[in-house]
Amino acid sequence: MLDPTEKPDTAVPKVSFVSLGCPKALVDSERIITRLRAEGYELARDHQGSDLVIVNTCGFLDSAKAESLAAIGSALKENGKVIVTGCMGAEPESISQAYPDVLAITGPQQYESVVEAVHRALPPQHDPFLDLVPPEGIKLTPRHYAYLKISEGCNNRCTFCIIPKLRGDLVSRQAGDVLREAEKLVAAGVKELLVISQDTSAYGLDIKYAASPWRGQDVRAKFVDLTRALGELGVWVRLHYVYPYPHVDDVIPLMAERKVLPYLDIPFQHAAPDVLKRMKRPAAQEKTLERIARWREICPDLTLRSTFIVGFPGETEADFDYLLQWLEEAALDRVGCFKYEPVRGAVANDSAPPVADEVKEARWHRFMQAQQKISTRRLKRKIGTRQQVIIDEVGSTVAKGRSMADAPEIDGAVYVASRRPLRVGETATVKIERADEYDLHGSVVGY
Repeated sequence: MLDPTEKPDTAVPKVSFVSLGCPKALVDSERIITRLRAEGYELARDHQGSDLVIVNTCGFLDSAKAESLAAIGSALKENGKVIVTGCMGAEPESISQAYPDVLAITGPQQYESVVEAVHRALPPQHDPFLDLVPPEGIKLTPRHYAYLKISEGCNNRCTFCIIPKLRGDLVSRQAGDVLREAEKLVAAGVKELLVISQDTSAYGLDIKYAASPWRGQDVRAKFVDLTRALGELGVWVRLHYVYPYPHVDDVIPLMAERKVLPYLDIPFQHAAPDVLKRMKRPAAQEKTLERIARWREICPDLTLRSTFIVGFPGETEADFDYLLQWLEEAALDRVGCFKYEPVRGAVANDSAPPVADEVKEARWHRFMQAQQKISTRRLKRKIGTRQQVIIDEVGSTVAKGRSMADAPEIDGAVYVASRRPLRVGETATVKIERADEYDLHGSVVGY
């Protein structure tokens, strides 16, 4: 007599997935899931209902490592069979010491190793007539936007960052490959492409900007050339993680012409010369405020987003005051701020005396208060204007969307009232009626 609790041999193997960290890691997760789905594996929402769990970890900060270890522990408790990949996998001993029972540990970008580990623990049962995968692959984002990763790794050696140690040096994709992936995404209904990498403006440097064919033309693997080509696809194109090298100036006219969104995500990290020098930030010597002014002359509605670190080792009160003054002059639209966290293996930890935790906390609050006033001022300028808004969520009376100035997950939102129900992924023309510190509110005046 058959045991009713025993799984038949023909049961479809099920895998649940945890993806932690940045959008670059999310793209890695999408690639792994796409491969497994193509081989007949089914994705399960719950650990308890799956045959094994894959945890894609983040290892950039100690707090991220703690979150990753907690996720591994939770998966082991709920399921018992866990494969670990991602940035923490570059230092496997930190995982195996805490959880010796994990089935396998692989590093970032090691898609084949992850799949091989799954094969060993849970052999595939592929049925080519049933296991269909869309041409664009499996995506973990909503249908109307997707991340487009153009390179892996980074050649910079910023003293606070261990990403090159975890992910290696810059490895750029051929422009033709990137553009064909983008075409598949657009054909599948994607309305917004979010271009990401560790250092987007360094794209192509490692392959000497080699040209590759696309649509009957040769496109160089160069930041501005790729951006121009993506602008031909007829969807929103948003540029993230752009270091302010001189050639970044060349994309501003494309934004003014609306070939791509008038939006630049530039991780400045600080403004004080001594701090930037200790950080070893690329392009730190540029006269950034003058360049920002020139960019806005060419593209007046340019949105600038950035991130900063306060409490970097050796940061003096004078350095911090310089940063606040710079912030006021730069008048950035969107800003994130982090308190410096010593990451094991980062050169910065021993570069100068550490800043006391209470000082970091106080500076973080002062920074955020200063930026909130700037952001509020910048948003109020949009009252009375008409903005194109892409809808992310719909409600009974009000929908939530984003303007060209808002990236998903990290920026503000536009709350939209409409005479007719709106659809997710739809773009509407919205008249802005009021603003608060981070968000806009308005009504649809066109579809």
